[in-house]
Amino acid sequence: MKFTIDRIDHVVLTCSDIGLTADWYERVLGMEREEFGADKRIALRFGAQKLNLHQVGSDVGPQAAKAQASALDICFITALGMEDVVSHLAEQDVAVVEGPAPKIGALGAMRSVYCRDPDGNLVEISSYLEG
Repeated sequence: MKFTIDRIDHVVLTCSDIGLTADWYERVLGMEREEFGADKRIALRFGAQKLNLHQVGSDVGPQAAKAQASALDICFITALGMEDVVSHLAEQDVAVVEGPAPKIGALGAMRSVYCRDPDGNLVEISSYLEG
């Protein structure tokens, strides 16, 4: 039997301020906040995945050997066109770092816009509709 991976279930995002980060991802990317576990940890749901939020310096364990804020580059796929994404980011006072620009994703050609979350993580928002 060959070992294979099917998909990503969740990604852990280490942040300097969980509330600020959760608010940003809810407001800018439309994710849904949820609490889970006995210690009421915070996660952000989108589609069939989620981001679990960890506070810098917390001892959640196990975690990355050098868990820190601002160390993530992540790409999210949207069904919207990039002009709509750029307009939405402007309405939310989020600066575009780059784009719209042609890129290559896991499924081929796409167009992307880049911005930064409150910790400075690079957030890529992409669409295969405009590939």
